Amino acid sequence: MAQVAYFSMEIGLETRIPTYAGGLGVLAGDTLRSAADLGRSMVGVTLLHRKGYFRQRLDARGRQSEEPVAWAVEDILRPAPARIGVELNGRLVQVGAWLYELRGAGGAVPVYLLDTDVAGNSDDDRRLTDALYGGDASYRLSQEVVLGVGGVRMLRALGYTQIDRFHMNEGHSSLLVVALLEEQAHQAGRTEITAEDVAAVRARCVFTTHTPVPAGHDRFDLNAARRMLDARSMRVLEDHGCLGGVLNMTYLALNSSHYVNGVAMTHGEVSRQMFGGYTVDAITNGVHAATWAAEEFQALFDRHIPGWRRDNFSLRYALSIPREEVWNAHEGAKRRLIELVMRETTLSLDPAVFTIGFARRAAAYKRADLLIHDVERLKAIDATVGPLQVVYAGKAHPRDEAGKAVIERIFEARHSLGSRVPLAYLEDYDMDRARLLASGVDLWLNTPQPPLEASGTSGMKAALNGVPSLSVLDGWWMEGHVEGVTGWAIDAPGTLPPSAAARSELDAASLYDKLEHTILPLFYHRRDSFVDVMRQAIALNGSFFNSHRMVEEYVLKAYA
Repeated sequence: MAQVAYFSMEIGLETRIPTYAGGLGVLAGDTLRSAADLGRSMVGVTLLHRKGYFRQRLDARGRQSEEPVAWAVEDILRPAPARIGVELNGRLVQVGAWLYELRGAGGAVPVYLLDTDVAGNSDDDRRLTDALYGGDASYRLSQEVVLGVGGVRMLRALGYTQIDRFHMNEGHSSLLVVALLEEQAHQAGRTEITAEDVAAVRARCVFTTHTPVPAGHDRFDLNAARRMLDARSMRVLEDHGCLGGVLNMTYLALNSSHYVNGVAMTHGEVSRQMFGGYTVDAITNGVHAATWAAEEFQALFDRHIPGWRRDNFSLRYALSIPREEVWNAHEGAKRRLIELVMRETTLSLDPAVFTIGFARRAAAYKRADLLIHDVERLKAIDATVGPLQVVYAGKAHPRDEAGKAVIERIFEARHSLGSRVPLAYLEDYDMDRARLLASGVDLWLNTPQPPLEASGTSGMKAALNGVPSLSVLDGWWMEGHVEGVTGWAIDAPGTLPPSAAARSELDAASLYDKLEHTILPLFYHRRDSFVDVMRQAIALNGSFFNSHRMVEEYVLKAYA
C-alpha cells in the first residue's frame, strides 16, 4: 500500500489527551487505530492543544460554562527530534512536534502533534496551538497554516520523504496543498507554480468532507489572508481556494484532490448537490470495534468469535451467541453506567428499567430535545406501557448559544418529569463516557434534522454492544436500518412539512409511537425478541460499520 499522511485538526487518541471535540476527531483516531491493526502504512498529523477542547460544567439550570483542560503532555507524549518554521504575518514562527504511537495488532501508526509553545517564539505565538476551535478568525487561520504548511514541512524534517497520499480529514488542513506545490515547483527547478505542478499535487491528495452544515466549512477574509501569508502562497490560494471573494478551505481541498468523498451514501448525494461540478464519492464511516466494545462484550466475543479484533466481519456470527449470554453482558455494561450516573448526580436509576441514551455534540440541528418535545406524552407512556429513564450527555461549543439553549431545555424537562421519568445529564462527555453510554443503555436515540446528519457514528458504537437504535432516517442509518431487525426508524409519514418546527412535531409523534407501541412492549413482554434485535444489531451493523472496513475502502478507492 502507498504511504499515507493523514491530516486532521483533531484526533481522538485517548481520554487523557483532550485534543478532540467530538465525532470528527474520534473518527480520525479510529481510522488510525484500524490502520495499525491492519498493518497499513500511515502517519497522523494534528495539533497539540495544550488547553484541550474544554471542561464542561453545568449548573442546576443546565447553563454551561467552560474551563481549560490541563493535561500532562510530557508524561504521555515524546518530543520529536525536529523543528521547522512557518511564516505568519511576516514573522517566522517555530513549530515543534510530539509523538504518540497508536499500537495495533498489525503494527504501529505514529501520530505527530504540532506545537508552537517552543523557545524563541513570542508569547502570543507560543499560544497559537493551545485551543481547539478557539480564538478569532486570525487565530484559526494561523492554526491552519501550522497544521497544513507546517505539517508537511515537519514530516519532511522527520524523514518522511516518500509519502504517496496526503489525506485531508475536513478542510482545516487544506493549506498543505500550498506546501506541496512549493515543493513540486522547487524540485522541478522553477520559481513559479505551473499547471503541471498542480496536476502532480492533485494526484497525491485525498479529501474527506464530513458535514453539510455551513459552520463546518472554514472561510477567511481574503485581505486578512493576504496580510498573514506570503505573496506566492496567496497566488496559489487566489487561483485554487477562493470562492465568492473569500478564502474557502473546502473549495481549496476540492480543487486540489484527485479523490473526494462524503461519509455515508446519503451524504455523498447531499455533497454532490452542495459542490456542483465536483465528483464526490462516498465511503461510509465506521468505528474501531476493539475500542468501542465494552469489556463485557469483548469477553463475550473472545469466547464465541475468536479473531474478531482483526476480522471485524466475523462479528456476523453474533447471531449464534446464546441470548442469555448477550443479555448478561448487557446487564454488566448497564450496571457500570448506572453506577457512574449515581456517583455524579443525585439521581437514582433502576437497572431493570428501560433506559434511553442520547449523547452527541449539543448542536441545535441534532435536536437532543426532540424526546422531551411533549413531556406529558412521555409521562403517559411511562405510566401505561412501562417505566422509562433517560441518560444524556454532550457539550455545546462555547460560542453556540443555540446548542447551550438545548441543554437548558433538557434541564427544564428534567424538573417537569420529576421522579416519573428520571433524566440524567452527564457533564464533560469524553471517550470513556461515550463507551459507557453506548454500551450501557437499552436504546440509542438519534434525532438530527435531515439532511444535516452527514454520517453519525454514535449509533455504530451502540450496535457493537448490542444496543439497537431509534433514529431519524439520515446519515449512516439509511444504510444500517432494517425495521424491527437492527432497530427502528423515526419516520414521519407523508410529504415533508415546509418548516423545521412542523417537521419536529411529526418526528416527535413518530418517536413516541414507536416507543409506546413497538419498543417498550418488546422490551418488557417479549424479552427474547428484544435480545434477537440486539444480536442482529451486532451481526448486521457491528460487522459492517467498523473502521477496518472503512480503511480498506480508502485503500481501494483513494490510496491505491
